[in-house]
Amino acid sequence: MSKTLFEKIIAREVPAAIIYEDDLVVAFRDIKPQAPTHVLIVPRKPIPRIAEATPEDQRVLGHLLLKAAEVANKLGLTQSGFRLVFNNGPDAGEAVPHLHCHILGGRHMSWPPG
Repeated sequence: MSKTLFEKIIAREVPAAIIYEDDLVVAFRDIKPQAPTHVLIVPRKPIPRIAEATPEDQRVLGHLLLKAAEVANKLGLTQSGFRLVFNNGPDAGEAVPHLHCHILGGRHMSWPPG
């Protein structure tokens, strides 16, 4: 099976503006930002989407959420607010089949989002 774009970014086979990484997750700027600040945070483990996560993925998923909040704080988004988005499947806007969380901020977000 071929690597996803995000696996290639993690392996440094494709360049990206990486702003955070540790042994479980990598965060980098989105190449098609939908807000003034738009960062993706992805697990190093290639989980295709949240609906395919297993109980064994609990640690990495919890870590990903905590690190998303840390990254948002480091980017200065905590006071004004930010949005975390997970897309699951093509109808939800999933473009890369590797679980990822969008960190969006720097502008007012409307509701409903879709």
